[in-house]
Amino acid sequence: MISQPLAERLRPKTLDEYIGQKHLVGPGAVLRKMIEAGHVPSFILWGPPGVGKTTLAQIVASKLETPFYTLSAINSGVKDVREVIDRAQSNRFFDTTAAPILFIDEIHRFSKSQQDSLLNAVEKGIVTLIGATTENPSFEVIRPLLSRCQVYVLKSLGKEDLLELLHRAIMEDIILKERKIRLTETNALLRYSGGDARKLLNILELVVSAENPKDAVEITDAKVVERLQENPAAYDKGGEMHYDIISAFIKSVRGSDPDAAIYWLARMVAGGEDPEFIARRLLILASEDIGLANPNALLLANACFDALKKIGWPEGRIILAETTVYLACSPKSNSAYLSIDKAIALVNETGNLPVPLHLRNAPTQLMKELDYGKEYQYAHDFPGHFIRQEYLPKEVKDQRLWEGQSNPAEQKLIDQMHHLWGDRYK
Repeated sequence: MISQPLAERLRPKTLDEYIGQKHLVGPGAVLRKMIEAGHVPSFILWGPPGVGKTTLAQIVASKLETPFYTLSAINSGVKDVREVIDRAQSNRFFDTTAAPILFIDEIHRFSKSQQDSLLNAVEKGIVTLIGATTENPSFEVIRPLLSRCQVYVLKSLGKEDLLELLHRAIMEDIILKERKIRLTETNALLRYSGGDARKLLNILELVVSAENPKDAVEITDAKVVERLQENPAAYDKGGEMHYDIISAFIKSVRGSDPDAAIYWLARMVAGGEDPEFIARRLLILASEDIGLANPNALLLANACFDALKKIGWPEGRIILAETTVYLACSPKSNSAYLSIDKAIALVNETGNLPVPLHLRNAPTQLMKELDYGKEYQYAHDFPGHFIRQEYLPKEVKDQRLWEGQSNPAEQKLIDQMHHLWGDRYK
């Protein structure tokens, strides 16, 4: 056990030892109640690395006292899935307890055929599936499988959670509790961990292991930074730097730096990142950060995604590079992104306001008698295909949600709206 990494030695065995995710496993929370009741459906845990997805699955299996099978989507095929399901089914033939748990790590990397091979077993209750993913399951998990599973979102650990984990490691770990360790400063530990428990413990272990075993260890921000500069990959076991690099890539494109964007793209390509993951981020960038300043960016990003599927790898890297450079060099605007968030906030604040009568559909005679659609003016019947009328509910009719930004493309839109609506769109 001593040869195990610190993160593995400290892996919680019960819900009471589990740190974080109070919204799921805290007192009275939905997942905790199901676990304690012994009735757990198939579900998918979606969240960043190091927040306890695997640990939670193991705790569920332990609490239910049921066999626990695990597969990694990276190196398991359809044959492996079927073998595990057959084994689970045969072991359960005379057993009436809870179904065995099949835990699939990085389920988003499973192909459609691999996911299809799970359907029958999940539907018939041969296994209880627990999937773990760092990607949005709406995009990565096939609809039939997703419809048979609950989805629970796990969050990055907060400061209090991380500090609790640090103190537990120092006080309870079989090795660290024998050392004299003093936490003088924790800002660097928390900052570099990024809410990832595994990364935090890797950094702590790295810093402590660099000291003479007989000496007391004082942990300061400067010492943490120094150790990480000496060995920058040591705290990134398992590829957790994935999130840091995609963040740098996105910010480089947003910041209109094609050299930096291509560099971070190359880092992802060299690191074996899923090309479709990169293409999806380019699609999001095209809408969120370029938007109406250059609508062609979204068309190119979408074409990139489609072409990548047709061309495959390694030639697909050229398509990603072309799109990356174009988006980085493109003018930027987030007006569409801001407008939808502003509109959603308004909807949440004002609730379900009634649709104005003149905008309502009137498919029946009764609706027509109730004046549904009566005063609606058909824009194409008027000069310039435009007539001023109110399209918002009266309670929010003076709200401005979209505000054009200062770039040539949007200035044309602003001028057009001002021409049509006057001072409403200044």
